[in-house]
Amino acid sequence: MDEFPVIDLGPYLSRSESDGLGEEELLRLCGEVSRTLRETGALLVRDPRCSAEDNDRFIDMMEKYFEMPTEFKKRQERPNLHYQVGVTPEGIEVPRSLVDEDILEKLKTLPEDSQPTIPSGPDPKWRYMWRVGPRPSKTRFEELNAEPVIPEGFPEWTSTMDSWGYKMISAIEAVSEMAAIGFGLPKDAFTSLMKQGPHLLAPTGSDLKCHGKEGTVFAGYHYDLNFLTIHGRSRFPGLNIWLRNGQKVPVKVPPGCLLIQAGKQIEWLTGGDCLAGMHEVVVTKRTLEAIKVASENNRSLWRVSSTLFGHIASDAILKPLGDFAKSPTATKYPPIYAGEYVEKELAVINLKGSNGNV
Repeated sequence: MDEFPVIDLGPYLSRSESDGLGEEELLRLCGEVSRTLRETGALLVRDPRCSAEDNDRFIDMMEKYFEMPTEFKKRQERPNLHYQVGVTPEGIEVPRSLVDEDILEKLKTLPEDSQPTIPSGPDPKWRYMWRVGPRPSKTRFEELNAEPVIPEGFPEWTSTMDSWGYKMISAIEAVSEMAAIGFGLPKDAFTSLMKQGPHLLAPTGSDLKCHGKEGTVFAGYHYDLNFLTIHGRSRFPGLNIWLRNGQKVPVKVPPGCLLIQAGKQIEWLTGGDCLAGMHEVVVTKRTLEAIKVASENNRSLWRVSSTLFGHIASDAILKPLGDFAKSPTATKYPPIYAGEYVEKELAVINLKGSNGNV
Protein backbone atom coordinates (compact mmCIF):
# COMPACT_ATOMS: atom_id res chain seq x y z
CA MET A 1 0.00 0.00 0.00
CA ASP A 2 2.91 2.32 -0.76
CA GLU A 3 0.67 4.46 -3.00
CA PHE A 4 -1.68 5.24 -0.11
CA PRO A 5 -1.11 8.50 1.74
CA VAL A 6 -1.00 8.37 5.53
CA ILE A 7 -3.56 10.76 7.00
CA ASP A 8 -2.33 12.40 10.19
CA LEU A 9 -5.25 12.82 12.60
CA GLY A 10 -3.22 15.23 14.78
CA PRO A 11 -4.33 18.48 13.06
CA TYR A 12 -8.00 17.41 13.20
CA LEU A 13 -7.77 16.43 16.88
CA SER A 14 -6.11 19.74 17.82
CA ARG A 15 -8.33 21.91 15.62
CA SER A 16 -9.99 23.63 18.62
CA GLU A 17 -6.64 25.06 19.70
CA SER A 18 -5.41 28.42 18.39
CA ASP A 19 -3.13 26.82 15.80
CA GLY A 20 -5.82 24.32 14.67
CA LEU A 21 -7.16 23.73 11.16
CA GLY A 22 -8.80 26.45 9.12
CA GLU A 23 -12.23 25.67 7.67
CA GLU A 24 -10.87 25.17 4.14
CA GLU A 25 -8.09 22.82 5.26
CA LEU A 26 -10.56 20.93 7.48
CA LEU A 27 -12.89 20.30 4.53
CA ARG A 28 -9.95 19.26 2.32
CA LEU A 29 -8.68 16.74 4.91
CA CYS A 30 -12.17 15.35 5.59
CA GLY A 31 -12.78 15.13 1.84
CA GLU A 32 -9.59 13.09 1.50
CA VAL A 33 -10.81 10.66 4.18
CA SER A 34 -14.23 10.13 2.55
CA ARG A 35 -12.75 9.94 -0.98
CA THR A 36 -10.13 7.36 0.04
CA LEU A 37 -12.71 5.22 1.85
CA ARG A 38 -15.03 5.44 -1.18
CA GLU A 39 -12.34 4.57 -3.75
CA THR A 40 -10.33 1.99 -1.81
CA GLY A 41 -12.37 0.82 1.20
CA ALA A 42 -9.27 1.42 3.34
CA LEU A 43 -7.32 4.19 5.00
CA LEU A 44 -3.90 4.53 6.65
CA VAL A 45 -3.86 6.94 9.58
CA ARG A 46 -1.47 8.18 12.22
CA ASP A 47 -3.09 8.99 15.58
CA PRO A 48 -0.83 10.69 18.15
CA ARG A 49 -2.81 8.90 20.89
CA CYS A 50 -1.91 5.41 19.55
CA SER A 51 1.83 4.78 19.72
CA ALA A 52 3.90 1.92 18.29
CA GLU A 53 4.79 1.08 21.92
CA ASP A 54 1.09 0.64 22.78
CA ASN A 55 0.69 -1.75 19.84
CA ASP A 56 3.83 -3.70 20.88
CA ARG A 57 2.63 -4.06 24.49
CA PHE A 58 -0.67 -5.46 23.24
CA ILE A 59 0.93 -7.87 20.74
CA ASP A 60 3.46 -9.08 23.36
CA MET A 61 0.61 -10.11 25.68
CA MET A 62 -1.43 -11.75 22.92
CA GLU A 63 1.61 -13.76 21.71
CA LYS A 64 2.02 -15.03 25.28
CA TYR A 65 -1.68 -15.99 25.39
CA PHE A 66 -1.81 -17.75 22.02
CA GLU A 67 1.34 -19.73 22.93
CA MET A 68 -0.56 -21.29 25.85
CA PRO A 69 -1.69 -24.95 25.47
CA THR A 70 -4.91 -25.57 23.55
CA GLU A 71 -6.62 -27.03 26.65
CA PHE A 72 -5.98 -23.77 28.52
CA LYS A 73 -7.32 -21.59 25.71
CA LYS A 74 -10.46 -23.74 25.27
CA ARG A 75 -11.50 -22.67 28.78
CA GLN A 76 -12.21 -19.20 27.35
CA GLU A 77 -14.48 -20.57 24.59
CA ARG A 78 -18.16 -19.45 24.60
CA PRO A 79 -19.96 -21.10 21.63
CA ASN A 80 -23.33 -20.53 23.35
CA LEU A 81 -22.69 -16.78 22.91
CA HIS A 82 -21.85 -17.18 19.21
CA TYR A 83 -18.13 -16.74 20.03
CA GLN A 84 -18.78 -13.01 20.45
CA VAL A 85 -16.74 -13.03 23.69
CA GLY A 86 -13.74 -15.16 24.65
CA VAL A 87 -11.75 -17.33 22.27
CA THR A 88 -12.71 -18.79 18.90
CA PRO A 89 -10.45 -21.80 18.18
CA GLU A 90 -8.95 -22.38 14.76
CA GLY A 91 -11.17 -24.26 12.33
CA ILE A 92 -14.43 -22.51 13.37
CA GLU A 93 -14.71 -19.37 11.19
CA VAL A 94 -15.74 -20.23 7.64
CA PRO A 95 -14.57 -17.72 4.99
CA ARG A 96 -17.37 -16.16 2.95
CA SER A 97 -15.57 -17.11 -0.26
CA LEU A 98 -16.57 -20.73 0.45
CA VAL A 99 -20.28 -20.13 1.18
CA ASP A 100 -21.48 -16.87 -0.40
CA GLU A 101 -22.82 -17.26 -3.95
CA ASP A 102 -22.56 -13.49 -4.62
CA ILE A 103 -18.87 -13.51 -3.68
CA LEU A 104 -18.20 -16.62 -5.80
CA GLU A 105 -19.77 -14.77 -8.75
CA LYS A 106 -17.74 -11.64 -7.97
CA LEU A 107 -14.52 -13.67 -8.07
CA LYS A 108 -15.20 -14.57 -11.71
CA THR A 109 -15.02 -10.88 -12.64
CA LEU A 110 -11.61 -10.27 -11.03
CA PRO A 111 -8.51 -10.30 -13.26
CA GLU A 112 -6.21 -13.31 -12.87
CA ASP A 113 -3.50 -11.35 -11.02
CA SER A 114 -6.08 -10.09 -8.51
CA GLN A 115 -7.65 -13.44 -7.62
CA PRO A 116 -7.62 -14.35 -3.91
CA THR A 117 -6.13 -17.58 -2.63
CA ILE A 118 -9.11 -19.91 -2.23
CA PRO A 119 -9.04 -21.77 1.11
CA SER A 120 -9.87 -25.45 1.32
CA GLY A 121 -11.84 -25.20 4.57
CA PRO A 122 -12.38 -23.13 7.75
CA ASP A 123 -9.73 -20.58 8.80
CA PRO A 124 -6.77 -22.10 10.71
CA LYS A 125 -6.58 -19.06 13.02
CA TRP A 126 -7.58 -18.40 16.62
CA ARG A 127 -9.38 -15.20 17.61
CA TYR A 128 -10.07 -13.54 20.96
CA MET A 129 -13.14 -11.33 21.34
CA TRP A 130 -13.00 -8.62 24.02
CA ARG A 131 -15.76 -6.02 24.30
CA VAL A 132 -14.68 -2.40 24.53
CA GLY A 133 -16.77 0.43 25.92
CA PRO A 134 -20.13 0.63 27.71
CA ARG A 135 -23.09 -1.50 26.63
CA PRO A 136 -26.78 -0.59 26.82
CA SER A 137 -28.68 -1.53 29.99
CA LYS A 138 -31.64 -2.64 27.83
CA THR A 139 -31.25 -4.18 24.37
CA ARG A 140 -33.05 -6.57 22.05
CA PHE A 141 -29.70 -8.27 21.41
CA GLU A 142 -28.35 -9.45 24.78
CA GLU A 143 -25.99 -12.09 23.36
CA LEU A 144 -24.19 -9.44 21.29
CA ASN A 145 -23.54 -7.47 24.48
CA ALA A 146 -22.26 -10.26 26.77
CA GLU A 147 -19.82 -9.95 29.69
CA PRO A 148 -16.08 -10.31 28.93
CA VAL A 149 -14.03 -13.49 29.52
CA ILE A 150 -10.71 -13.04 31.38
CA PRO A 151 -8.07 -15.82 31.20
CA GLU A 152 -6.34 -16.85 34.44
CA GLY A 153 -2.69 -15.95 34.94
CA PHE A 154 -2.81 -12.68 32.99
CA PRO A 155 -3.09 -9.94 35.65
CA GLU A 156 -2.42 -7.24 33.03
CA TRP A 157 -5.17 -8.57 30.70
CA THR A 158 -8.02 -6.14 31.41
CA SER A 159 -5.89 -2.98 31.55
CA THR A 160 -3.93 -3.87 28.38
CA MET A 161 -7.05 -4.85 26.39
CA ASP A 162 -9.04 -1.82 27.55
CA SER A 163 -6.20 0.64 27.03
CA TRP A 164 -5.47 -0.44 23.43
CA GLY A 165 -9.16 -0.94 22.69
CA TYR A 166 -10.20 2.55 23.86
CA LYS A 167 -7.35 4.16 21.91
CA MET A 168 -8.38 2.41 18.70
CA ILE A 169 -12.07 3.30 19.26
CA SER A 170 -10.97 6.94 19.66
CA ALA A 171 -9.17 6.75 16.30
CA ILE A 172 -12.28 5.24 14.65
CA GLU A 173 -14.45 8.01 16.13
CA ALA A 174 -12.16 10.73 14.74
CA VAL A 175 -12.13 9.08 11.30
CA SER A 176 -15.94 8.65 11.48
CA GLU A 177 -16.42 12.37 12.15
CA MET A 178 -14.04 13.29 9.34
CA ALA A 179 -15.71 10.87 6.91
CA ALA A 180 -19.16 12.24 7.81
CA ILE A 181 -18.02 15.81 7.09
CA GLY A 182 -16.42 14.63 3.84
CA PHE A 183 -19.65 12.88 2.81
CA GLY A 184 -21.64 16.06 3.47
CA LEU A 185 -23.34 14.68 6.59
CA PRO A 186 -23.46 16.20 10.10
CA LYS A 187 -20.20 15.59 11.99
CA ASP A 188 -21.89 13.18 14.44
CA ALA A 189 -23.94 11.30 11.80
CA PHE A 190 -21.93 8.10 12.38
CA THR A 191 -20.59 8.57 15.92
CA SER A 192 -24.08 9.16 17.36
CA LEU A 193 -25.09 5.73 16.02
CA MET A 194 -21.93 4.12 17.47
CA LYS A 195 -22.73 5.05 21.10
CA GLN A 196 -22.90 1.89 23.25
CA GLY A 197 -22.21 -0.23 20.16
CA PRO A 198 -20.92 -3.80 20.63
CA HIS A 199 -17.34 -2.81 19.73
CA LEU A 200 -14.99 -5.76 19.86
CA LEU A 201 -11.23 -5.90 20.19
CA ALA A 202 -10.68 -9.11 18.24
CA PRO A 203 -7.01 -10.03 17.83
CA THR A 204 -6.27 -13.12 15.76
CA GLY A 205 -3.48 -15.60 16.44
CA SER A 206 -2.06 -17.72 13.62
CA ASP A 207 0.58 -20.36 14.45
CA LEU A 208 3.25 -19.95 11.79
CA LYS A 209 5.20 -22.88 13.26
CA CYS A 210 2.35 -25.21 12.25
CA HIS A 211 0.83 -23.27 9.35
CA GLY A 212 3.83 -21.39 7.95
CA LYS A 213 3.75 -22.77 4.42
CA GLU A 214 3.47 -20.29 1.53
CA GLY A 215 -0.12 -20.05 0.31
CA THR A 216 -1.71 -21.04 3.64
CA VAL A 217 -4.90 -18.99 4.05
CA PHE A 218 -5.48 -17.69 7.59
CA ALA A 219 -8.49 -15.57 6.68
CA GLY A 220 -10.20 -16.32 3.38
CA TYR A 221 -11.42 -13.55 1.04
CA HIS A 222 -14.20 -11.73 2.91
CA TYR A 223 -15.65 -8.40 4.04
CA ASP A 224 -16.29 -7.31 7.62
CA LEU A 225 -19.89 -7.10 8.87
CA ASN A 226 -19.30 -4.12 11.20
CA PHE A 227 -18.95 -0.36 10.61
CA LEU A 228 -15.19 0.27 10.52
CA THR A 229 -12.35 -2.14 11.33
CA ILE A 230 -9.02 -0.88 12.64
CA HIS A 231 -5.69 -2.72 12.90
CA GLY A 232 -2.33 -1.86 14.40
CA ARG A 233 0.79 -3.05 12.57
CA SER A 234 1.36 -6.82 12.60
CA ARG A 235 4.85 -8.32 13.02
CA PHE A 236 4.23 -10.64 10.06
CA PRO A 237 2.90 -9.38 6.71
CA GLY A 238 0.19 -11.25 4.80
CA LEU A 239 -2.87 -8.99 4.59
CA ASN A 240 -4.12 -8.29 1.05
CA ILE A 241 -6.98 -5.90 0.30
CA TRP A 242 -9.01 -5.26 -2.85
CA LEU A 243 -9.60 -1.74 -4.12
CA ARG A 244 -12.99 -0.73 -5.52
CA ASN A 245 -11.63 -1.25 -9.06
CA GLY A 246 -10.87 -4.92 -8.24
CA GLN A 247 -7.11 -4.49 -7.88
CA LYS A 248 -5.47 -6.65 -5.19
CA VAL A 249 -2.95 -4.77 -3.02
CA PRO A 250 -0.64 -6.16 -0.29
CA VAL A 251 -0.88 -3.98 2.82
CA LYS A 252 2.22 -2.33 4.23
CA VAL A 253 1.41 -0.49 7.44
CA PRO A 254 4.26 1.89 8.39
CA PRO A 255 5.46 1.76 12.03
CA GLY A 256 3.20 3.78 14.33
CA CYS A 257 0.33 3.80 11.82
CA LEU A 258 -3.12 2.20 11.82
CA LEU A 259 -5.09 0.63 8.99
CA ILE A 260 -8.83 1.32 8.84
CA GLN A 261 -11.17 -0.70 6.59
CA ALA A 262 -14.78 -0.04 5.59
CA GLY A 263 -17.26 -2.66 6.82
CA LYS A 264 -20.77 -3.54 5.69
CA GLN A 265 -22.50 -1.14 8.10
CA ILE A 266 -20.89 1.97 6.54
CA GLU A 267 -21.90 0.58 3.13
CA TRP A 268 -25.49 0.42 4.43
CA LEU A 269 -25.42 3.95 5.87
CA THR A 270 -24.03 5.41 2.62
CA GLY A 271 -26.43 3.48 0.38
CA GLY A 272 -23.53 1.67 -1.29
CA ASP A 273 -21.50 4.82 -1.99
CA CYS A 274 -18.74 3.45 0.26
CA LEU A 275 -18.45 -0.32 -0.22
CA ALA A 276 -17.23 -2.80 2.40
CA GLY A 277 -13.60 -3.65 1.60
CA MET A 278 -12.69 -7.23 0.64
CA HIS A 279 -9.52 -8.70 2.16
CA GLU A 280 -7.64 -11.90 3.03
CA VAL A 281 -4.66 -12.98 5.16
CA VAL A 282 -2.28 -15.40 3.45
CA VAL A 283 1.28 -16.66 4.04
CA THR A 284 3.34 -14.91 1.34
CA LYS A 285 7.06 -14.71 0.51
CA ARG A 286 7.24 -11.60 2.71
CA THR A 287 5.66 -13.60 5.56
CA LEU A 288 8.32 -16.32 5.09
CA GLU A 289 11.09 -13.70 5.28
CA ALA A 290 9.63 -12.37 8.55
CA ILE A 291 9.36 -15.94 9.92
CA LYS A 292 13.08 -16.50 9.16
CA VAL A 293 14.09 -13.28 10.96
CA ALA A 294 11.83 -14.04 13.96
CA SER A 295 13.26 -17.61 14.23
CA GLU A 296 16.85 -16.33 14.10
CA ASN A 297 16.04 -13.87 16.91
CA ASN A 298 14.15 -16.46 18.98
CA ARG A 299 10.90 -14.44 18.78
CA SER A 300 7.34 -15.76 18.81
CA LEU A 301 6.08 -17.35 15.59
CA TRP A 302 2.46 -16.52 16.31
CA ARG A 303 1.13 -13.90 13.87
CA VAL A 304 -1.05 -11.58 15.97
CA SER A 305 -3.32 -8.99 14.41
CA SER A 306 -4.40 -6.19 16.73
CA THR A 307 -7.86 -5.89 15.16
CA LEU A 308 -10.82 -3.96 16.54
CA PHE A 309 -14.33 -4.07 15.06
CA GLY A 310 -16.15 -0.75 15.51
CA HIS A 311 -19.92 -1.29 15.42
CA ILE A 312 -23.12 0.66 15.09
CA ALA A 313 -25.23 0.18 18.26
CA SER A 314 -27.28 -3.04 18.06
CA ASP A 315 -30.61 -1.24 18.61
CA ALA A 316 -29.89 1.49 16.03
CA ILE A 317 -31.48 1.26 12.58
CA LEU A 318 -29.18 0.81 9.59
CA LYS A 319 -30.45 2.81 6.60
CA PRO A 320 -28.93 5.24 4.07
CA LEU A 321 -28.38 8.64 5.70
CA GLY A 322 -28.96 12.16 4.32
CA ASP A 323 -28.67 12.47 0.55
CA PHE A 324 -27.59 8.82 0.34
CA ALA A 325 -31.27 7.94 0.86
CA LYS A 326 -31.95 9.44 -2.61
CA SER A 327 -29.26 7.33 -4.29
CA PRO A 328 -30.39 4.87 -7.01
CA THR A 329 -28.76 2.06 -4.99
CA ALA A 330 -30.48 3.02 -1.69
CA THR A 331 -33.26 0.45 -2.23
CA LYS A 332 -30.68 -2.33 -1.81
CA TYR A 333 -30.28 -1.21 1.80
CA PRO A 334 -33.71 -1.40 3.50
CA PRO A 335 -33.97 -0.35 7.17
CA ILE A 336 -32.85 -3.08 9.60
CA TYR A 337 -31.71 -3.14 13.24
CA ALA A 338 -27.91 -3.31 13.29
CA GLY A 339 -28.10 -6.20 15.77
CA GLU A 340 -30.43 -8.17 13.50
CA TYR A 341 -28.10 -7.58 10.56
CA VAL A 342 -25.08 -8.81 12.60
CA GLU A 343 -26.91 -11.99 13.66
CA LYS A 344 -27.78 -12.80 10.03
CA GLU A 345 -24.14 -12.34 9.00
CA LEU A 346 -22.83 -14.48 11.89
CA ALA A 347 -25.07 -17.33 10.80
CA VAL A 348 -23.42 -17.33 7.36
CA ILE A 349 -19.83 -17.49 8.67
CA ASN A 350 -20.70 -20.27 11.15
CA LEU A 351 -20.37 -18.23 14.35
CA LYS A 352 -24.08 -18.65 14.94
CA GLY A 353 -26.20 -21.55 13.78
CA SER A 354 -29.81 -21.02 12.74
CA ASN A 355 -30.93 -22.17 16.21
CA GLY A 356 -28.19 -20.31 18.06
CA ASN A 357 -25.87 -23.31 18.18
CA VAL A 358 -22.70 -23.93 16.21
